[in-house]
Amino acid sequence: MQCFKTGFPALNIVAASALGKGIMKPKPAEEEAYLKEWETYLQGDHTILKFVPASGAASRMFKDLFEYLETGKETPFIEKFLGNLEYFAFYPELIRLAGVDAEGQKIVDTLLNKMNYGKLPKGLLLFHSYPDGARTPALEHMVEGALYAQNAKKEVNLHFTVSHEHVALFEKHIKEHVRTYEDKYGVKYTISFSEQKPSTDTLAADKQGNPFRTSDGKLLFRPGGHGALIENLGEQDADIVFVKNIDNVVPDRLKDPTVRYKRLLAGILVSKQAKAFRYLRELDLGMANLKDIKNFLNKELSLELGSYTSESMRAALNRPIRVCGMVKNEGEPGGGPFLVKEEDGRIQNQILESSQIEDKKLMAQATHFNPVDLVCGIRDYQGNKFDLPKFVDPKTGFISQKSKDGKELQALELPGLWNGAMANWNTIFVEVPIETFNPVKTVNDLLREQHQ
Repeated sequence: MQCFKTGFPALNIVAASALGKGIMKPKPAEEEAYLKEWETYLQGDHTILKFVPASGAASRMFKDLFEYLETGKETPFIEKFLGNLEYFAFYPELIRLAGVDAEGQKIVDTLLNKMNYGKLPKGLLLFHSYPDGARTPALEHMVEGALYAQNAKKEVNLHFTVSHEHVALFEKHIKEHVRTYEDKYGVKYTISFSEQKPSTDTLAADKQGNPFRTSDGKLLFRPGGHGALIENLGEQDADIVFVKNIDNVVPDRLKDPTVRYKRLLAGILVSKQAKAFRYLRELDLGMANLKDIKNFLNKELSLELGSYTSESMRAALNRPIRVCGMVKNEGEPGGGPFLVKEEDGRIQNQILESSQIEDKKLMAQATHFNPVDLVCGIRDYQGNKFDLPKFVDPKTGFISQKSKDGKELQALELPGLWNGAMANWNTIFVEVPIETFNPVKTVNDLLREQHQ
């Protein structure tokens, strides 16, 4: 409740991260070496996991279609949708249910209500067409897992975070297809699910910052945003975890860049992690070269410390590590990679949302943006799992304006999963090509060449 009254303190942003200053771009020979490191790592006895936040409903994808159902007004968006129906992967099912002569609002009503696309999660919508049947994002993530995250035993571990009301639907969908994809890729899948914990819900406030009460006098709790998933991530039994949004998938013909750069990010991670682990063991034995460690922190982890002692360097090294793909900013500047100075004098890479950046001139300096493309190391040098909630910055978060029963309210979101929830991780930014970023925010995005 105090956060509603005080807001969140402004971050001390030093500069936008850029190539050579916070963002690395390996040369071709270095890329090959990192790719080889990942292939070597996969041959060892390690647990690799693909972690996909998939709890969001797809209703926002169909905002324009819902409006059209209400008003009947054909906007350019609706004209584009209705004029290109045969290019959507869900077209055969839509026409079967609506009838070949169906038009306009009947088609939209069939899609949103009969096919339930207005309420289903994005992960269960038909995105891409193939000769042997259409695929959902959930199935595309299964394919991706087989292409870059299978271990030496040909096992692929996937974890989806889903909403409570969608768990059974996801389980049924995966069960129907898992054997097909195991046979196709010669792998064995282990697929698990978790839900955002109700204990991470946050109390809503009224406009004055007091607890909001519903019409029957009860306190209102709301989901705390994707930052709450740091607990779900921390419960995974894995050495290396790939994190990627549910809607950022492409058909097979375009998967090569995605697979290559996922492997590259993972190779960079295991390479830098092995170095950090070696330095920590040397510190334990009193055999460490502090100058080498300082050089590693500064040049390879883009991390400057307020003071360089063996204790401060040990603390800096002994943290979870993440390697994040960053895409060149070719559109509007927004949230992305920045160098931030912390209270203890440490300067480090952070992923920031635009709402965390007070000085909008800094946003204009951002050369890259964040496509949510992470590879994470969540074990320490002794093989123990890090307690991930300990590395959250609780002084970051978001307050948004919402309403309930016609009354305005303020909603509090926890520090975002790749923002404040990972604020105290060691963070390496790597430039990746725009081809690896193909999100679907509206239904018409599926008409883009990358999804055909």
